[in-house]
Order: sequence, then C-alpha cells, then structure tokens
Amino acid sequence: MQFIQVQTDPIAIAAEQEALAHGRPQVGAVVTFVGLMRDCNAGEAVSAMTLEHYPGMTEKALRVIAAEAAARWDLEAIRIVHRVGPLTPQEAIVFVGVASRHRGEAFRACEFLIDSLKTRAPFWKQETTAAGARWVEARETDEAAKERWGPAVAANDTRGAERPTQA
Repeated sequence: MQFIQVQTDPIAIAAEQEALAHGRPQVGAVVTFVGLMRDCNAGEAVSAMTLEHYPGMTEKALRVIAAEAAARWDLEAIRIVHRVGPLTPQEAIVFVGVASRHRGEAFRACEFLIDSLKTRAPFWKQETTAAGARWVEARETDEAAKERWGPAVAANDTRGAERPTQA
C-alpha cells in the first residue's frame, strides 16, 4: 500500500500518479501534491539548491509518517517520492500521492503527509544565491501546519537531527 522512494533522478510525476490507482478498481479519488523548486526565497534570487538527507533514517521517517496517515484515514495507496542532490528552479522536489475510495479522506491525508514531511523528515536544503550558498531554516508556517494535526505528530519529529557534514 505504501511506496517510499528517495532518489537523485527526476520524479516521473505521471507514472507516480498512475501507480496510485492501477489495479485498484475500488479507488474513487486520487489526490497528489508536487512541490517545485522556486527561483526565489526570502526576497533573493535562487539559482540552484542541493538537498541532503540521512540515507536509511529519512526513509524510515517517511514510512512512519505514511503509516500514521494510513491509521488516520481509510486509504488504498500512498506514494512519497523525494529528490535529493542538486536541483534547479521548476524541478519537482517531492511527489506525495494518496488514493482512497472517497475524496475527503484523500485530501486530508495528502495534506497531512506533506505537512508532516516538511517538519519531520530529515532533509536539509542548501540554496545557491548571488551572495553564495546558504542553508534554509524551517519556516514558522510549516511548524504551525504540523501542530494542527495534534501532539502525536509533534512527538515524532526527527528534524532536530544534525545535517550531515561533508567527509
């Protein structure tokens, strides 16, 4: 039911969406979210971004988040695909998709998944600007989104882990 992938290759969005309902005739709703790299942040132009993660730990965190969604809502499938490595503006960073029998469940679960992923999965973003490289800090709006899902979500936050250092 769940598919979790962290990859350096571009995300095949149409294929990921198709996989959510394929072979599941009971599915009545598919809801997806695709996050794109923007060309600006905090009022500055951004020409590139590098996403880092902890292999193994990141996938485990994503599986926990997906399991929580599956426990909260009646879902037929969950797919989370996240890019790592170098990206340029307009490239897809993340695909989150859910399939369910009814749209309400699918919409709520998809929103929960992206809100949780943004604050609980150990990913780090480094942007390239005209002034040089800078690490992106967590946004207050992402934290507020996490809090609305309840204390269980906040208790499983793994973002406090230190970002990897270059060897």
